Amino acid sequence: MFAVTLCQGGCVEVDSYTEAVVGKTFQILCISCKKRSETEAEAFTEWYFREKEAEEFVKILRYHPDEHLTVYDPHFVDLVHWNGTKNIRDLQDLSIFLLNVSYDHMGEYVCTVNRTLFYPGDFTHNIMVNKTIHVEVVDKANREIASIVSEIMMYVLIVVLTIWLVAEMIYCYKKISAATEAAAQENASEYLAITAESKENCTGVQVAE
Repeated sequence: MFAVTLCQGGCVEVDSYTEAVVGKTFQILCISCKKRSETEAEAFTEWYFREKEAEEFVKILRYHPDEHLTVYDPHFVDLVHWNGTKNIRDLQDLSIFLLNVSYDHMGEYVCTVNRTLFYPGDFTHNIMVNKTIHVEVVDKANREIASIVSEIMMYVLIVVLTIWLVAEMIYCYKKISAATEAAAQENASEYLAITAESKENCTGVQVAE
């Protein structure tokens, strides 16, 4: 389930998925929106990881607009790809990709956001935000209930629309058949009336002669 927070400037905070699949690429979302978009700011992030059943967190990476991505933990070297904000000093999307996920990546991740706000008069204010993501690693992706329900509703909708379309076709066919039959009867009545009138006229002419 996603929790969404709307902030100014079009930034949307969305919770990360938490289930990664062995051998696949997995995105860990970390979005920290600035409350006032007009305020100048710059930010950097540091990520920490605590393996399942471990006691301490280990710093695994740092991303700074000037230094870009630096990976510290050997277990994550060549396995982390930056997928957050680029070419902007105020980082609001600090997400990463884990490449070739293994069971060693299962555990608790903490995305720390260090943001400095700049105000007129050389006044600055520092904000620290921590976002925690629990990641489970599985052999095969499990479908979420929402996905299953959506698929069922899609098939139900298809069946309902098919039945409605067939009913409409039958209704239209009956309506056209009835109209055609009525028109045929009307034409037949007109033909009989014209024939009868013609016969009467012919009979009157013969009598006059």
